[in-house]
Amino acid sequence: MKTPFRIGTATYLRPVERTDAATIQPWMNDLEVTRNLTRFLPISLQAQEAFLDGMGERGDVVLGIADKASDALVGVCGLHDLHWQTRQAAFGITVGDKAAQGKGHGTEATRLMVGFAFETLNLNRVWLKVYEGNDRAARVYEKAGFRKEGVLRDDAFRDGRYRDSIVYGILRAEWKP
Repeated sequence: MKTPFRIGTATYLRPVERTDAATIQPWMNDLEVTRNLTRFLPISLQAQEAFLDGMGERGDVVLGIADKASDALVGVCGLHDLHWQTRQAAFGITVGDKAAQGKGHGTEATRLMVGFAFETLNLNRVWLKVYEGNDRAARVYEKAGFRKEGVLRDDAFRDGRYRDSIVYGILRAEWKP
């Protein structure tokens, strides 16, 4: 394993390196991968490297999702918009390697990151938004213990139309490691 940070059964989380930009950048330019992300503009390799370089300055916690069997980077996940006074953060995840999708890496990475948020960062709430129709992601979050909290109507514009966003959250008291 390459610099493991949190280790699961088939997946581990590790720091994202600048050299990972060459792997991540094609994912961020793939419409199938980004269809359900807030990202919608193309990104160059240099811009992806700059994004990775600036993560620490923004205060985001972004980790690579790696397959334990192959050590291959298959995605990224992170805690964003950390608010220390209210002890909460937004969660985001992308399994960009299409061959790794549907194999449990997203579910395991979500559980590992939420555990880190509660057990190490001492957060009280982790939340996220899912576009309507992204049922696969909703199932992942529900398996990890997230609960549907509400709907933001016409919150996002994707594929030529406005879509609702469903807000999910999990509280420390609801977390089951």
